[in-house]
Amino acid sequence: MSNSADSPPGPVRPPVRRPVRLLTAAVFALAGLIFVTSFNTAKGTNIRTDASLLKLSDLIHERDRKNAELGDTTAAVRREIDTLVGRDDGSTEAENARLRALETAAGTKKLSGPALTVTLDDAPPNATANPGYPEPQPNDLVIHQQDLQAVVNALWQGGAQGIRVMDQRLISTSAVRCVGNTLILQGRVYSPPYTITAVGDQDRLRTALTDSPAIQNYQLYVKAYGLGWKVDEHGEETLPGYTGTVDLHYADPVG
Repeated sequence: MSNSADSPPGPVRPPVRRPVRLLTAAVFALAGLIFVTSFNTAKGTNIRTDASLLKLSDLIHERDRKNAELGDTTAAVRREIDTLVGRDDGSTEAENARLRALETAAGTKKLSGPALTVTLDDAPPNATANPGYPEPQPNDLVIHQQDLQAVVNALWQGGAQGIRVMDQRLISTSAVRCVGNTLILQGRVYSPPYTITAVGDQDRLRTALTDSPAIQNYQLYVKAYGLGWKVDEHGEETLPGYTGTVDLHYADPVG
């Protein structure tokens, strides 16, 4: 029996690697990379601030200003085109009268007459429930798209000859949309209070507002939480003509 000194050497075992140490090193390296990336993105400032929201707000207001300028330019060009078309176009007086009637119906021409204005507004700051009503939720205290649509629909139902929301004339393709507590109408952005003016028979318009179930529901929130509601009559009001595009993108002709 030979002793261990005479025994042949066994196979050499490879050195044991330390996967845990390697994984720890990789985690620290990744953390460092994330830190550097965050620092470069934030440029040394606190990235959880309202700066990004302010920039978005500034962008919205800048786009709104540009849209207003483009709208004014479009209106001026439209007036020039109408003037040029009206020069010796060979049409008869009857044809011109029919064209004017169509333009009035389409809302592209000014409209004057007795009018009624509805003003909607958010509830006052720190509004609380009046006696007998539950405490309000945040959505109970602001004007929603459905409220504006309810007024517009009621005024059309009451025989309005034309409607203006804020400073813009509505036509058949106009969409009243709200994002948050701001109104987006034909590329323009508005904040409350919102004014809706309709030219037409004032008694019929008032009756239509009173009879609207959607507005009756809105009136409950007026009583409960102080949402704004005001109706004013005007002996004579002039609505501007619609100056935006009148192209139809989703409608198919009938016939």
